[in-house]
This record gives sequence, structure tokens and C-alpha cells, in this order.
Amino acid sequence: MSTLGLTTTVTTQAVPAESKGHKTRVAISAMAAIGFSAYILYYGLGYYLTSAMDRPYHPKHALLKPGGLIGLSLGIFGVFLFLLIFIYPLRKRWQWLGRMGNSRHWLDFHIVMGLTGPVVIAFHASFKFSGIAGMAYWIMFAVAISGIVGRYVYAQIPRSMNSTEFSLSELKQRQETLTNELSAQRVVRPGDLAILFRLPSAKYVERESSLRALGALLWIDFLRPFRVARVRRKTLGFLGTLFSLAGFLPSRNYKVERIIVVARDQARLSKKMLFLTKSQKILHLWHVVHRPFSYSFAVLAVVHIVIAVMFGLMR
Repeated sequence: MSTLGLTTTVTTQAVPAESKGHKTRVAISAMAAIGFSAYILYYGLGYYLTSAMDRPYHPKHALLKPGGLIGLSLGIFGVFLFLLIFIYPLRKRWQWLGRMGNSRHWLDFHIVMGLTGPVVIAFHASFKFSGIAGMAYWIMFAVAISGIVGRYVYAQIPRSMNSTEFSLSELKQRQETLTNELSAQRVVRPGDLAILFRLPSAKYVERESSLRALGALLWIDFLRPFRVARVRRKTLGFLGTLFSLAGFLPSRNYKVERIIVVARDQARLSKKMLFLTKSQKILHLWHVVHRPFSYSFAVLAVVHIVIAVMFGLMR
């Protein structure tokens, strides 16, 4: 066990095609969710913009109200999504399920469904949030937002393709490999690449709170595209800069782009190593907050469904 708290693991490299296939499936799922939501919004926009008092007289009220054909179907679909969402935490408890697939892949689909669910439920409720249902919705919304933060922090901890944490020796070996490749290149001046490696000092990271450390991580990642564009502008010249949209798009110069990829990878790795202890701490705190909110939402959702079914309160 290293002083950085990294788990010693044996790295298992996954087939690159598998990772590419997963990204394609996630992208298709996300686009399908966006397309579905956009269609429902387009179909019911007039109804959703109508005041609560006038909605019963709207021609689509019988379909889009929470108890209507479309509204109720959306509610059932939303419940189905959240049943799928809760399969992810069960993987850690059920060994047979944990052996199926890649943990990181499961997490990506968990997030896609976690972001789609609140949108579907909002359409089901026709954007009327009150009582137990309203409380459950806003907790669900907070859980979805926190899920985005959790996925970002999770990505800050260096992992292999099979989602196991790298050991300290593996991290140092990877960093040494990237450093040697950058030292051997003669395409981009080292001084121009230095901008990609601007990081706060270790003392700054150590003394700052977890919240401020998270803010620093976000700021570094926000600046990276601008820093990469600056490197391209300094290297490609006027025409190269023009055709790469001021350096924000990859150029046709393979050698330059290869060096930029290597330098960007090393900059990311250096950042992750610098913030590793903070990232692990933030992720632990995130689990402490995220899980209770998820479970409380599930309880309130069940109460809402039981009341709606038993007393016919969906309007």
C-alpha cells in the first residue's frame, strides 16, 4: 500500500474496440433520451405552458395529465428507469452481478438513466411538483446533479480500462513513459508545452478544503482546451491556426497532434496524481451524501405510487 492510499492492482488492458463500442452505445443511449424528451416537449409544449386552472380545458389534457394515457405511461417508464438505476449499487452486494461487465461501463449507463429519469418524471407530473411527489422529485433532481459531480470526481482517480485503481509504481511508470516521449520529440518547443503543465503547488492542494480543491480541478479542466489551442497557435503558424479555428480543432499535422495528445495525457496524469488524496476524500464524502438521498427518494416515490394507486389522486 502506498502513502497515497492507492490500491496495488494488476492492470488488465481491455480491448480498445470494446471501449469504443461502449462509448458508441452510451452516445446512442444519450441521443435517444434527448430525442425522446425533445419529442414529448414538442408534442406537449402548449399544454405545459397553459396555467393550472386552464389545463382541464386543453385538448391534450386527457392524454398529458399525470393520470392520462401518456402521462401515466411516462410515470411507469420513469419508475422502470429508476428500478434499472438501483441495479448499479446492487452490483457491489451481489457477486454474480458484479462479475457481469465493467464497473465503469455500468456507471456510465447509471448516469444516463439517472439524468433521463427526472426529465421523464417531470413530463409525467406535467411540471406540477407539490406534496410528497414534489418532495420526491426535488430530492431526485438533487441526486441527479450530485451524480454528475460524482462521475467527474470518479474520473479523477487514475484507473485501468477494467476500472481498477493504478498502483503508485504503475502511475510513475506511465508518467516516465510519457516524459521520455516528450523529451525525444523535436516538433513542439518544450517552452510552448509548459503551459499545459501549469498546476498549483502540492502545499496549496494539501491545505485547501475539499470544496476548493474540487473547484480547482474544474478550473484546470476548463482551461485545458484554451491551453491546447495556444500550443497549436504557437506551433502551426498562420495557415495551420486558421484551418484549426484558432487552435481549438485538431490540425492535419499528425506529428503536432501526436505530441499534443501525449502532453495532454501527461498533464492530466500529473493533475490526477497531485489531487489524488483530495479526490479520494471527496469521493468518500460524496458516497456519504449521495446514498441516503437516493434511498429517501426511493421511499417517497413508493409512498407516492401507493397513495396514487389506492386513492386515485393522480389528476
